Amino acid sequence: MEKHEYEWVKQTRQILLDQCKELNESDLKKELGFGFQNIRESLVHMAGCYHAWLGSFLLSETTSPLLTKETINKMEVNDIQRYFQQADIYVAAVFEQFVDKFNDIIEKELPWKVGSGAVRKTPHQLLLHSITHEFHHKGQIVAMLRLLGYTPENTDVLGLPEKEFTKN
Repeated sequence: MEKHEYEWVKQTRQILLDQCKELNESDLKKELGFGFQNIRESLVHMAGCYHAWLGSFLLSETTSPLLTKETINKMEVNDIQRYFQQADIYVAAVFEQFVDKFNDIIEKELPWKVGSGAVRKTPHQLLLHSITHEFHHKGQIVAMLRLLGYTPENTDVLGLPEKEFTKN
């Protein structure tokens, strides 16, 4: 994974967030019976993965990376976007701090699950997991949008303009 490839992840995420900004509160929180039940909770869950694995486990920036149900229920799409922006800061820090240790195993307990036992993962594994996790749930959100009667925008990396694939 290279930094410019993560930019593609952010761009496709923004396409989805922009579409979600157009939803009314009812559609944002409508329980659809799969995934994290609704679009809002799914978006927060996606960002929370970066906060937990990167911000908490790898970077030790927080011991409470996940938001409470009460906080999530009050969030609007702009709040969720800010939660993702903090996740992006964690990703940038991982690229910077682990540049020569991307595949070194880190073994420690999950800071947000005291007593859970040691976990052994590399920064590379955790970054890749966070991204594939995001795309998995993004697909569920696209399905939710369809069930709500919307035509989802193309959120696939291959749907980005050709100029986005040239290295700077």
